[in-house]
Amino acid sequence: MIDHIGIPVRDFAKSKTFYLSALAPLGIGIVMEVDTEDGPALGMGAKGKPFFWLSRAPVGKALHLAFVAQSRTEVDAFHAAALHAGATDNGPPGVRAHYHPDYYGAFVIDPNGVNLEAVCHKPG
Repeated sequence: MIDHIGIPVRDFAKSKTFYLSALAPLGIGIVMEVDTEDGPALGMGAKGKPFFWLSRAPVGKALHLAFVAQSRTEVDAFHAAALHAGATDNGPPGVRAHYHPDYYGAFVIDPNGVNLEAVCHKPG
């Protein structure tokens, strides 16, 4: 199952305005905003769950796709299996508390340049 997807945008302010307007009729709005190494990121969604992310990124930066993991052990196994299959590490398994205290994820870059993640939202 897909947990969330993130797209890089060139003009963060313009994209934020566009998506807030376009997605409002679907009940999708801002759930959270965070600062990243590249600048601001906007988590949009519904019922407190951000599932569509915008982030300011340089042209050519890849799509981000996160899959649901049922446990932290699954996140660890995903990371190891992906690296074994030829992915490049983009963040080892660990807690990312800037999203929430139980956010446990791991990141890899697939052979096509896509930033893949497995994430578990359950307490450790």
